[in-house]
Parts: sequence; C-alpha cells; structure tokens
Amino acid sequence: LRSAMTIAPLAVSTTGKGSSGVGLTAAVTSDPDTRERRLEAGAMVLADRGLVCVDEFDKMGENDRVAIHEAMEQQTVTIAKAGIHASLNARCSVLAAANPVYGQYDRKRRIQENIGLPDSLLSRFDLLFVVLDQLDPESDRRIAAHVIRGHRYRPGNGRSGHDSDYDDDDSDDDMAGEDGPNARTHSIWQRARHLASSEYGHRDTQEDADPHSDDVLQHDFLRKYLHFAKTRMKPVLTEGARECIASRYAEMRSRQDERTLPVTARSLETVIRMASAHAKARLSNVVEADPDCTAAMDILSFALYHENNADMTAESSSVPVTPESSPGDVGDGNDEEDHRSSKRQRMNGPDANNDIKYKIWDEINKSGEGQISLNDVCADITDRELIQRAVDEMENEGRIMSSDGFLYQVD
Repeated sequence: LRSAMTIAPLAVSTTGKGSSGVGLTAAVTSDPDTRERRLEAGAMVLADRGLVCVDEFDKMGENDRVAIHEAMEQQTVTIAKAGIHASLNARCSVLAAANPVYGQYDRKRRIQENIGLPDSLLSRFDLLFVVLDQLDPESDRRIAAHVIRGHRYRPGNGRSGHDSDYDDDDSDDDMAGEDGPNARTHSIWQRARHLASSEYGHRDTQEDADPHSDDVLQHDFLRKYLHFAKTRMKPVLTEGARECIASRYAEMRSRQDERTLPVTARSLETVIRMASAHAKARLSNVVEADPDCTAAMDILSFALYHENNADMTAESSSVPVTPESSPGDVGDGNDEEDHRSSKRQRMNGPDANNDIKYKIWDEINKSGEGQISLNDVCADITDRELIQRAVDEMENEGRIMSSDGFLYQVD
C-alpha cells in the first residue's frame, strides 16, 4: 500500500478500523458559527481521479462497508440528509488489504470463506490476489535479505528503509558538465545500492546486456508518467478488441465453478478497464486485441484461476489429439501406431512437462473435490519421476499443493 501511495499522483490512505461509512463517502455537519448544514467530503470523494488505500479492510464494520457499495459501483456518492440532496463524484480506485478469517489462508476452503467478505462487495473489486506464505527456502532467503538490506541502509535524513524508498537525485550520473559547470540532467533511473540478483547468482544474460537491469525508476518520473498517461491518453476500442473481449468473456463464463469467484457483467467491465489502462501505459490512443486485451485477460486469469494465460495456451496447444478428431486425417490403417509414436515423442521432448501439468490440472478438476491422490494422478504414465517433477513445478507456481500424498487445487 505504501509503494502504491508513493507513485500515485493523488492518493488517500485510511484503515478499516478507523474509518466509518460517512468518513469514506461524505458527511453532513453543522457550521459552528452560522449553524447551517454543510457537506464534508470523505476519503473517496477527496481522492477523485486518484487512489484510496484501505488497510485492514476486514476490520471494517458491516454497515460501513455497505456505504461504499455505491461509490465502487457508480463512482458517485449520493447524499440525501438534513434537507441536502447532492451527488458527489468519487471516481477513484480502491486498493484494499485484508487478512483471512482463520489467521492463515486455508487452501481447502473456498476463497469467499477465507476472506469473510460478502459476495456483493467482492464482485465490485476488479482483481483479487491471494498472497500465500509458501515454505520455500530460496524465496525465504531472498525476502530475509531484502528486509536486512532495508535495515542496513541509512540515508542522509536519518530514517531507515530500503534504498528503493528514497530517490537519489544527487547521483554523479545525473550531472552533465558539457553545457556548463552548473548544468544538470536528471536521469529516470535510480542506481540500486545493493544488487540482489548478483548475491544469489541469478543474473540473466539478457539483463546483463541492459545497463539498467538492476536499477529502479525514480518515483518522480513514475508519478509524472502516470499523470501524463491518465490525462493525455484517451484510448478507444477497436473492432478486433471488442471481438476478443466478447469471446474471452464467454469463455470465462463457461469455466466458472463453485471454487472460483463468480464471473458477472462486472468482470466484462474489468477487462475493458484493464485493456484501456494497458493502452494508456504504452501511450496509445487505440486499444488493440494484442497486446492490450491479451495482457488484461492474462492478469484476470491469474487472479481468478491462479494460472498464467500464456503458459496455459502453450499447454493447450500440446494436448494430444486423437486421430478421430484430427481434421483432414486420412485413414491408412496406421493411425493408432502413428498416435502411439507421436505420444512417445512428446513424452521424451521438451513439451513433456507441459503435457503432464495440463493433464494433472485436468484430472484434479474432474475429481470434483479439488483433490486427488498422487498415486492415482496420471496412472497411465509409468515414469513417476516426470510426474513428480511436474508436481514440484506446479507447486512452486502456486497452482497446487501437495500434502500427505494428496494433491490439492489452490483457489
């Protein structure tokens, strides 16, 4: 939340426990001098065209949460109290953080049961991300090193914090003495003082070719860039983008089940908003099917199904096709033998893991309970090392969980 507030051109922060319904929307007060009724704007009205960050969202009272339904749906706040009838603009984005009701996220329960918020409020959020505390020694070491670096760094103002929290505008790289001794050129990059990737040997060869692969963007530049993109860019949908959004929305509606969030007409508006935002981010006045709609659907698929759309596309393209369903197939008596030969090639080729991961995911879905025994999954494959390797990769991706010989689908 603090990082989002740092780069947002306009941001208002509040907490769920310390906020009320009128504090988030608007309140009618009495002037102490004239005794006249007047309106006082709340956090969502003050953040018009900006961002509202709400921490401890689950601690907010039930009546207070109902008060923000209209603001999140219609982007307005309507007041009809004490002889005052007004409609105020609340065109803001809401970034909220909440804790699960059980203290820790239970992967065996539905996501609605873990969050403890009504569906009418959850459906008003475009995206819902679940942050899991996975037991991974390498990931834990990176997180610990990041926190330790933050305590190790001490800026000139005496505060503690990570080096990316403070802009270093006095870098020697920003000085240019060609036009004069006092000439100064501001760089959009901030030099990283601690290279996390080099400490663990994860440097990529492509990143090595980029001189700014380990640098971060200046906060001032990000704020200016976001403000420019929001105010100057007014993208419109193309015919291809409209067709892409309509077809992908129908596909999402057919895939929803009791273990996923409901896909409603608000999800369609979500795709349109995210595709338009992606077009603004690349400073384009046209929303195209690729890459705008593709990127929007990729993010939404990850939020709904915890899967990467690009990876699933690659997996679905390598699904075995039977000779009976192959278009243009000519029966020559050797179809079954060709099918077995192609299957052996796939199991020994580079796409073997994709085939197995797709099959594991499909068998867990078909089980109806979101779980399956590890011994029963892909029983037709004799090489169990391939199965275990695919299970480990899917578990690292956060798509499934392995416990006591069973595989569970992560919501």
